[in-house]
Amino acid sequence: MNRKFDSFILLAEMRTGSNFLEDTLNQLPGLRCWGEAFNPHFTGHAGQTELAGVTMKDREGDPDRLLAAIRARTEGLAGFRFFHDHDPRVLRRCLDDPRCAKVILTRNPLDSFVSLEIARQTGQWRLGDMKQAKTARITFDADRFARHLSRLQGFQQDVMRALQTTGQTAFHIGYDDINDLGILNGLAAFLGVESRLDRLSGKTKVQNPAGLREKVANYDQMMQALGAIDHFDLGRTPNFEPRRGPGVPGFVRAAHSPLLFMPVKGGLEGTINTWLAALDGAAPVTGDMTQKDLRRWKRQNPAHRSFSAVRHPVARLHDSFCRYILATGADAYGDIRETLRGQYDVPLPAGAVDAGWDAARHRAAFVAFLRFVRGNLGNQTSVRVDPAWASQSAVLQGMTQAVVPDVILREDQMALGLRYLADSIGATAPDVPLLEDAAPVALDAIYDAEIETAVRDIYQRDYMMFGFRAWR
Repeated sequence: MNRKFDSFILLAEMRTGSNFLEDTLNQLPGLRCWGEAFNPHFTGHAGQTELAGVTMKDREGDPDRLLAAIRARTEGLAGFRFFHDHDPRVLRRCLDDPRCAKVILTRNPLDSFVSLEIARQTGQWRLGDMKQAKTARITFDADRFARHLSRLQGFQQDVMRALQTTGQTAFHIGYDDINDLGILNGLAAFLGVESRLDRLSGKTKVQNPAGLREKVANYDQMMQALGAIDHFDLGRTPNFEPRRGPGVPGFVRAAHSPLLFMPVKGGLEGTINTWLAALDGAAPVTGDMTQKDLRRWKRQNPAHRSFSAVRHPVARLHDSFCRYILATGADAYGDIRETLRGQYDVPLPAGAVDAGWDAARHRAAFVAFLRFVRGNLGNQTSVRVDPAWASQSAVLQGMTQAVVPDVILREDQMALGLRYLADSIGATAPDVPLLEDAAPVALDAIYDAEIETAVRDIYQRDYMMFGFRAWR
């Protein structure tokens, strides 16, 4: 036997032919598939409460115990069937284990959905001979199918990503292939089993061989409903932006109050830090927090509130441009500034802006910077994706790896949101200070439909996630 694998997991779903495939594989010497070993409602097959000497209670307490038991009781390669709603602890163990072979069985999701609805209606989940067959016609429910499809796709995407990030490959087999001896013997070769099949299993029969028109009472309405489903996900927003970490060192703690500010870089930090200082009469604590410190702070402040804030993408990007790219002070990104001038044709002045820096020059430089940011977020440049222009949704998603904010404030409702936070901890909210403006030329002086369209094109996901309208 090939030593590449010492076990296998058959990743499938209900009504995909997994029973038939299991029965056929179990004809191979040197291999045994133990059914739905980690189904939360039974173990192995319907009605069973014990498998390989391990009870369901023991399995629940320690799934590794059952994994070890089925391997110990198998002469050769031990495996089992696994569906999306089975024990997630086992899925993670198997996906991370390169010595556990992955077999992925799929079926047209509409066919599997209709078959599943018929089985629920008739109560017949497995057929041994056509004389026992029960038939029914179902009424197609578009919303129910959409939920079914979403669950399948989510599970398949999780499996695919796990295999990609661990550098593993799986053996993919379709429902229409489980009667093909050549493909099944190819699966045996993939698993490293030396024996080969010369016949299919006779235990399980196809339950509903008729076409969909015979199985669905409202077939025409079903076809009309399916026409509204975006099978190719045409409406998706492509996203090549690098994933971000939680950024815990940048979190800000109020000096005394149990408030944690999780800033999204882009112009609101100074305003909120000033407000926190006014709330406690002392400057907030910044720049020194680790994840361990964060957990300790939360334990020490049981009534804590964490919050972040988002800003309209046009205003945020303009502020970041003025503060970090156009400026030449200590906070500016000098190296990136020079790279933009020399390599990306952004018409920035060699030094600080002077009296000749008018709205026309400012607009030209900002529009060129927008072109750079679009390519930068699309992973088309050698320059880092800085938090100052990373998408706000990506920054917030990174933060949630460490803590989920209780509140996400909006710039146009800042006073209302901060007053709510103060009320929630029993404090009196101070006035909200005016936003700092780092721009030598006001955004109002250069903003037009072209800039709005360019920014919307860069931050499609943020506009969708946060419901932003045009800036003006």
